[in-house]
Amino acid sequence: MQLFYNENLTQSDSEIRFSKEESRHIVKVLRKSIGDILQITNGKGWLFTAEITIADIKNCLAIIKTVKLQPKKNYQLHLAVAPTKMNDRYEWFLEKATEIGIDVITPVFCDNSERKVVKADRYEKILQSAMKQSLNCYKPKLNEAMSFNDFVTQNFNEQLFIAHCEDTHKIALKQELKSNENVTILIGPEGDFSAREIKLALASNFTPVTLGETRLRTETAAIVACHSVAFINEL
Repeated sequence: MQLFYNENLTQSDSEIRFSKEESRHIVKVLRKSIGDILQITNGKGWLFTAEITIADIKNCLAIIKTVKLQPKKNYQLHLAVAPTKMNDRYEWFLEKATEIGIDVITPVFCDNSERKVVKADRYEKILQSAMKQSLNCYKPKLNEAMSFNDFVTQNFNEQLFIAHCEDTHKIALKQELKSNENVTILIGPEGDFSAREIKLALASNFTPVTLGETRLRTETAAIVACHSVAFINEL
C-alpha cells in the first residue's frame, strides 16, 4: 500500500485532481493507469480510496469511492525539543518520531541552544513524508518555535516531564508515565538545560525524569522518550 497526502481534501469531496508533480509520480514512476486504486489522506485522520479516471502525467484525476475516519490513539504525545546544532539530526528526530507516533512538536530555544533558527517548511515536508511512509493518517502538528520561558509558563492539563542531565533527584520516565493520558516532555539542547530553566520548569509543575543510565544526544533522548510513551500505551 502507498499513501498519498492532500491536506485540502474533505470528507464531502467527490474527486481529487493531483498536482503536476504528483501526477507524474503516479503515472510515470508508479505506472498507475485508469481503474487503479489509490489511498489518500488529508493528515486529519481521513482515509480516502479513489479510482483513477484520467491517467495523465500532467493532470491525473481520481474519483473518490470511499471515505473513512481512522481511529485516534487514546493519548496525545507532545515533545518540546531544542533544535540541534546540526539540523540534519533534528530532521532525523522528526522523521523517526512520526513513524513511532507523535502528535505535537514544539521547537524550544533554550539558554544553551546553539541554533536559533528552524526551517519550518523543510520540517513540514519531512513530517508529511514520514506520515505517508508509516501509513499514518494523522500528521503531527508542528508548532512555531518559542523560547523556553514562554513554553513552560503556558497552561497545561497533562503529564509534564523534563528530561535533564543535572545530578539531582530524578525518577525514571517509564516509572512515572501513565497509559491513556496526554503527556508533554521537554528535551534540552546539546549543552542541556540551564539550572535556571530546570528551576523554572519545576516551578511550573514539570517532573524531572531520567531516560536511562547513559548520556544521550538531544535527538536520541527525544526518540527514547517517544518510544517509552508508545510502549507504555501498548501494554
